[in-house]
Amino acid sequence: MKQASRGWFWATLTLSSVSLVALVFAFWELVENRFFRDLDYVSLHYLYISRGIASSILLAAWATWLVLRERRASEEELRRSRERYRGLLNASPGAVALFGADLRVLEWNASAERLYGYSREFVLNLPLPTVPEQRRAELGDLMARVRHGEAVLDHETERVDASGQLIQVQLSLLPFREGGDLFYLEVVTDIRERVRLRERLIEFEKLTSMGQMAAGTAHHLNTPLAAMLLRVQMMRSRSQEPSTSAELERLERSLRFCQQFVQRLLDFSRRPATRKDPEPVHAVIEGVLAFIGPSLEAKQVHLGRDFAEAEGVTVLGDRNELETLLLILLSNAADAVESGGNIGIHASSSAGRVEIAVIDNGCGIPPDALARIFEPFYTTKPVGKGTGLGLPIARNIVTQHGGSIRLESEPGHGTRAVVELPATVAAAAEVSA
Repeated sequence: MKQASRGWFWATLTLSSVSLVALVFAFWELVENRFFRDLDYVSLHYLYISRGIASSILLAAWATWLVLRERRASEEELRRSRERYRGLLNASPGAVALFGADLRVLEWNASAERLYGYSREFVLNLPLPTVPEQRRAELGDLMARVRHGEAVLDHETERVDASGQLIQVQLSLLPFREGGDLFYLEVVTDIRERVRLRERLIEFEKLTSMGQMAAGTAHHLNTPLAAMLLRVQMMRSRSQEPSTSAELERLERSLRFCQQFVQRLLDFSRRPATRKDPEPVHAVIEGVLAFIGPSLEAKQVHLGRDFAEAEGVTVLGDRNELETLLLILLSNAADAVESGGNIGIHASSSAGRVEIAVIDNGCGIPPDALARIFEPFYTTKPVGKGTGLGLPIARNIVTQHGGSIRLESEPGHGTRAVVELPATVAAAAEVSA
């Protein structure tokens, strides 16, 4: 395209120059025939010389103007292209850094400035300042993989900002070729909030399993302790020996201590009372989707949203637990679908109830497994992929919020998880109106 444009430019310049010279010579001939027909040879000679000089000057002026105009157009096009390039770079939500094999920074976008705290003017032509010392060998390995043509996508690692704080990030490293040189394009996404929620979910599952084991142990101990305490009390009431009564009294106190300890263990295993506030359903769903959205995009899963009917509707609940509930259902759906699959989330409200459905077209759940799906530690996922605590936790959360949860699934066609929660009184009145 550039060669074609350059060829048209030189063709235009040549034709316009020839036309201009021909026009000058024709005009000069007319003037000569009209006013200078009777001049002698010397005068005509100087006249021809002046005609040549005038033609050259006019031709040079015309060519200069045309070249300058073309240069200004090229510079303007280059300026617009650079502004477009900078705009696209700064519009990227990820922190973008372009560097060479020596790690010297060649480009730095606005997201990188906000994430790391380094300005573009500061980092240009300096070694990449965001790689912690313990991650330099890892970066070298990633660069070697890129040189050998291997894609590095969604790699979780760490970076450091201007204040020295470590940041958990998801990194993609891509090759960028300019001429014969190879550069590296690093695109980074901040995943600190995602890691925090993931760790909170894991801790939540651990505490729940510990609580269930503690509750089971306490329940099994409580019955024989109560029976033993009753028998000791009966023996003490029938005993006539003072020494035997004293021994039985000490034994009774020990049993009561054990019984109180078991009761405290039961109290510990029970979840504390949660603080419930009116929470907008729409905002809760949007918050969870903002967290899990990048994972679905990395897996190329299409996410369908349809919760306009729940706009303005609130439920009385704990925001963290409601987000955990939806996160469990969406994570299960993401694990069930293949790359390129579909997940939909639908929310509606009617008759003072809010219904939230998470639908996927994944592998589905066999009927025999569906009957046990809410049992603790029961999972249909491969070994190492699931703990079997997600859905039991989800059911506990729904139950504590006065709602219900059900799963509808067909193997090979997908699963539909439906949660029903009571809407707050104000929201239910608005819906009825």
